[in-house]
Amino acid sequence: MAASLLRRLARPRRALPPLSSLCLPLSTQPPHAPSPAPSPSSARRAPHFLPFLAAAAAAAAGGATVALCDSGRDHRVGGKESTELVVRGEHRRVPKEFIHELASFLGDNLTVDHDERAFHGTPQNSFHKAVNVPDVVVYPSSQDEVQKIVMTCNKYKVPIVPYGGATSIEGHTLAPHGGVCIDLSLMKKIKSLNVEDMDVVVEPGVGWIELNEYLKPYGLFFPLDPGKPLVSWPGATIGGMCATRCSGSLAVRYGTMRDNVINLKAVLPNGDIVKTGSRARKSAAGYDLARLIIGSEGTLGVITEVTLRLQKIPSHSVVAMCNFQTIKDAADVAIATMLSGIQVSRVELLDEVQIRAINMANGKNLPEVPTLMFEFIGTEAYALEQTLLVQKIATEHHGSDFVFVEEPDAKEELWKIRKQALWAGFAMKPDHEAMITDVCVPLSRLAECISASKQKLDASSLTCLVIAHAGDGNFHTIILFDPSQEDQRREAEALNHFMVHTALSMEGTCTGEHGVGTGKMKYLEKELGMESLRTMKRIKAALDPNNIMNPGKLIPPHVCI
Repeated sequence: MAASLLRRLARPRRALPPLSSLCLPLSTQPPHAPSPAPSPSSARRAPHFLPFLAAAAAAAAGGATVALCDSGRDHRVGGKESTELVVRGEHRRVPKEFIHELASFLGDNLTVDHDERAFHGTPQNSFHKAVNVPDVVVYPSSQDEVQKIVMTCNKYKVPIVPYGGATSIEGHTLAPHGGVCIDLSLMKKIKSLNVEDMDVVVEPGVGWIELNEYLKPYGLFFPLDPGKPLVSWPGATIGGMCATRCSGSLAVRYGTMRDNVINLKAVLPNGDIVKTGSRARKSAAGYDLARLIIGSEGTLGVITEVTLRLQKIPSHSVVAMCNFQTIKDAADVAIATMLSGIQVSRVELLDEVQIRAINMANGKNLPEVPTLMFEFIGTEAYALEQTLLVQKIATEHHGSDFVFVEEPDAKEELWKIRKQALWAGFAMKPDHEAMITDVCVPLSRLAECISASKQKLDASSLTCLVIAHAGDGNFHTIILFDPSQEDQRREAEALNHFMVHTALSMEGTCTGEHGVGTGKMKYLEKELGMESLRTMKRIKAALDPNNIMNPGKLIPPHVCI
């Protein structure tokens, strides 16, 4: 997988075909991934969104209670107890007049080229697959164009899949029902920077890495860091980060995406443009619509503008690293550090398998034992004082080889160990795929949860690596498996299942920062309860009665209202 992933990441955007090529019937394009021939009954079945629409209309008319759910679908697929990795959908080919209507205002920023559609319909960091790909990929360059696209899709009842940096790993950008992929990469303007207010207004296609490069001369930075790509690639974009409610290693100090967005604009399914608030740092005016859209994963609208809270670049920082004999000792130190009141900006944990992978990938000779990494910020005296306090805590929990650095190059070299963890894992098994877990538990249960998971992982025949944002109870396991071996795929799924249910039993969550997509829907009923899911479904039905916005994601298909 690693080799093919690098080829995909390095791939430049294809030149779009001339507008004249759009006149070809879509049936002349290369076919989608093969699927079984439909039975006569399934061939006559209505598209997936029509039962949803009929039920919504009946409900709106005040008629009898109706069952508003994904009628006719196998509710195990993506829903409760699902074991399917290939996401299936009911595909209806889009009409030619729909293509022509989009082309009338998009011009050449539209393509039906099969390779381009397949590229957008195949996640780049995820093992999740779908039987279909988008019918059309569009590249709007403004909010006005996004509005026209959404209104056209709503008119023809064509599904929409918003597309940002394509770094999500839970199948968020799959197009199981075909439709339109809205690639927001052309909307990357930094619209205004308010230095004295410490905020910035950006379009959704701006990447967090390029934003911080822009902010650096002003002494400011945007504090979320969802991971840096290995090769030259824009990485996560602000729009996608809002949609998945992401965080990263700095969340322990600065919070998640929901804490760092002041307001946003979004195009709703009917074409209305909503702005969720002012630029005031706090407000008690009305419903918190920004937090409703943040984490909605494209199911309620398309984000077109975001106002972000910024932070001052710290005057000084110290990076430290310490080794432990057991992963429980390392987790206990993370917990003790947070309880002490020390203001760390990062607390990252890597198990011995992850360190071994780093040694293999980067030619290092680090001790292959559980390891904690810290970052302390502030004045030079304050950062050093906090470092020495943590060193004392680590010593009391059997920590050894505590080292810290203050020079910029040395700090960058240490953090490179953590930033390249996923890619180092692939160096151990270059032809394997990765199933990545994302559980998060109350901080007091972290050591218990990691220890129970680690015992199960070590007993498995698969290669499993543990990395954690230990300061806020969030940890990931990279489970490497051969996708051609069904028994390995099932073993990986079983390990993932065990860790999620272990976290849920400790009042934790199935996803701390990666989002739900298609991969985590099956766990939501146990975590949130059916009434919460029905409430989510009612909100979705009210805002998107035609069910065009990223259908088949986030809300399990077995949820009915």
